[in-house]
Amino acid sequence: MTKPRTRISAAVLDSGDPRALAEFYERLLGWMAVVSEPARPGEAAEDGWVMLRSPEGGTGLSFQYDANYVAPVWPAEPGQQQMMVHLDIAVEKLDKGVSLASDLGATLAEHQPQDDVRVMLDPAGHPFCLFVGPV
Repeated sequence: MTKPRTRISAAVLDSGDPRALAEFYERLLGWMAVVSEPARPGEAAEDGWVMLRSPEGGTGLSFQYDANYVAPVWPAEPGQQQMMVHLDIAVEKLDKGVSLASDLGATLAEHQPQDDVRVMLDPAGHPFCLFVGPV
């Protein structure tokens, strides 16, 4: 059997408010919403799905509604909600990246395992890492 061509279209983060979380990452990354689906009939007003893409193209970042979303605990603790994925985000200057993320609603995680990386929590509690790298 011939293997079909494949590609990852986007990573998807769950949230109780996907539009608000998408707006946070849209402002943090400078990406654009290319798809924004409203609440499905009979679902909560917060229901929906949003996809962001970089102006340069490539893999996107999507956000979907989960009525039962529980923010993960960082660092992981037995018996607590575990993170399933985290984002690594390169910035030109670490302190300015932390400042921007904080101004947009992220919080600096209490536990910081590396001197040259900053673990942040987005407004929905998803951990993401900022580090100095090519942008």
